[in-house]
Amino acid sequence: MTQGHKREIHEKTILGGLIVKAGLKNADRAFLLGALIQASQIPVGTVEHDRLSALGTQAFRAEARARIKL
Repeated sequence: MTQGHKREIHEKTILGGLIVKAGLKNADRAFLLGALIQASQIPVGTVEHDRLSALGTQAFRAEARARIKL
């Protein structure tokens, strides 16, 4: 297995983990792709982009706090 292939597998695993963390593991693939396409069209620095980034940051922090308590 090439280094590039290993990197690609790692990236896909990380991205799949984000889907699980968001509670969308059982969501329809077309829905997920549509949501991601729409999110990709939100310009960086806009209120909506900042809102979604803050939401994600809060989720990561909550997960980290939960891991520490274990």
